[in-house]
Amino acid sequence: MNSHTPLSDIKLSDTYEIQAGRIFATGTQAIVRLPLIQKALDKEAGLNTAGFISGYRGSPMGRVDSLLWKESERLKASDIVFQPGVNEDLAATAIWGSQQFETFPDPQYDGVFAFWYGKSPGVDRSGDAIRHGNAAGTHKNGGVLFIYGDDHFAKSSTVIGQSEHVLSAAFVPSLYPSNVQDIIDFGILGWALSRYTGLWVGLKCVNETVEQTQTIDIDTRAINIKIPPKSESDTLVNIQTGYVPTAQNDNILRNYRLPLLHKFIRANKIDKTIWDNPTQKSIGIICAGKSYNDVLHAFNLIGLSKDKAQELGIGLYKVGCIWPLEPEGIKEFAQNCSLLWCVEEKTPILEGQLARIFINQQKRPVIIGKTDENEGELISTTNPLEPAHIAEVLLRLMIGAKHQRPINQQIAYEKTCKGLQSHLTQFKPSDNKEAPSLVRTPYFCSGCPHNTSTKLPEGSYAMAGIGCHTMAVYTRRDTFMPAHMGAEGMHWAGASAFSGTTHMFQNLGDGTYFHSGLLAIRAAISSGINITYKILFNDAVAMTGGQPIDGTLTLAGLAQQVHAEGAQSCIILSDNPNLHKKNKDIP
Repeated sequence: MNSHTPLSDIKLSDTYEIQAGRIFATGTQAIVRLPLIQKALDKEAGLNTAGFISGYRGSPMGRVDSLLWKESERLKASDIVFQPGVNEDLAATAIWGSQQFETFPDPQYDGVFAFWYGKSPGVDRSGDAIRHGNAAGTHKNGGVLFIYGDDHFAKSSTVIGQSEHVLSAAFVPSLYPSNVQDIIDFGILGWALSRYTGLWVGLKCVNETVEQTQTIDIDTRAINIKIPPKSESDTLVNIQTGYVPTAQNDNILRNYRLPLLHKFIRANKIDKTIWDNPTQKSIGIICAGKSYNDVLHAFNLIGLSKDKAQELGIGLYKVGCIWPLEPEGIKEFAQNCSLLWCVEEKTPILEGQLARIFINQQKRPVIIGKTDENEGELISTTNPLEPAHIAEVLLRLMIGAKHQRPINQQIAYEKTCKGLQSHLTQFKPSDNKEAPSLVRTPYFCSGCPHNTSTKLPEGSYAMAGIGCHTMAVYTRRDTFMPAHMGAEGMHWAGASAFSGTTHMFQNLGDGTYFHSGLLAIRAAISSGINITYKILFNDAVAMTGGQPIDGTLTLAGLAQQVHAEGAQSCIILSDNPNLHKKNKDIP
């Protein structure tokens, strides 16, 4: 490690390989390192701060809590508290509370920097807490980083997950890292941005960034964050002690915090031109996060180097903050563009913002994204984004681009494009419209208790539960799809009055029970439906990595709870019934 790198007190030697002043880390490890770096930066700045972390696991955030537990001693030594949430919205409320620490008597620190972690369904269920916390604001020496994991193609989710649109409705900006280095850079910038504006700041993470490994630079002295000057009226953007009327909060949020956001993004070059040729540029490509890597890969597929791209009039702009899009940097980049192409995964977030930025411009480029200017499809909103397909579309756009060139130059240009096109013959883009000939049906691991817990009496029916229970749907015709987490059994509450079926089983894991499933049981009892909950008690949240439940739950305690809620009977099934017969705490 370089002698000037002040990281001796935050080195995680058992999870990171240190190489000549740099570290070899996964995205998850970078997330865990973030609060330690922030503590070191604050210490160098003369601030006595503490950290607070809360959230709930789920892909691609499945291993964050495991690593945090592993590094508990180092976190404690840096005054960083890790308190897993029972569920996501309670965790988000606790994060909100961390910014209010000065409201309470005898504060011990100058500020508390915090981060929330969770996957897209957790963002959805936490909407009320997010909206309240962001409206209230952040402490000037604290800040909130909202690290959310999106599952764009439901690889480990019941529905597609894309959260930046949800967060934008609550006026939470989103930074979108494209690699592990970006997670570090945007994480540290995100806390500074949160302090500066009073906003919660989202950090969008997908499998392709969180699960990749990269050698990254973590020299804290190389971090140079620029803080733009504020006007006197901007001093109200941070959280206030005492009650602030709703209308006043809304005014501060819209008219003060968001304008400051663009100042910060511009000063710190969070959005940046990757390559540009101001004298000759026809096509400008706008991308962020994973799609930025896909575009670079597409260039490699057709042998298009940076120099060749600039010679052909192609510019590349990498957006770091995907909402709200900073307008001045985009306008500068687009000055010589006849066409702007937004390359994005899933539902676009940049394309509509671009259209609004240029709508009143006298000279404006054609803006395309998922479709071209004639509404013809360019990039699917349902299929995965593939570099080969990006390359194919790019060549089509290049050949059809309108350039002000002499005829001999235009002929040479088209010849070059066709030469690049020859590189693509070995990379046929997939349209993903045909089902694969061989499909491996997911099933339970050998020895898994779900093998037996999901079995039913002949003639009975069940609904699956979130987690491994859901795999029963693939192999059992008597088991139906699950509800979202914490609503197990409520499908039957809405359907039972209209069905000739008289009884339903509902599978439920003890992890989900502790998260929010107890409320579903309460609601089922309240509705009077005929339902039997089959609660698998295995003391593990299995599908996300086998973590323990975030609190204390014993078999006796579970039995007492459901009995107290009004369950008509509580039966315990076990491979070793004698183990439980002598337990006097079981009703």
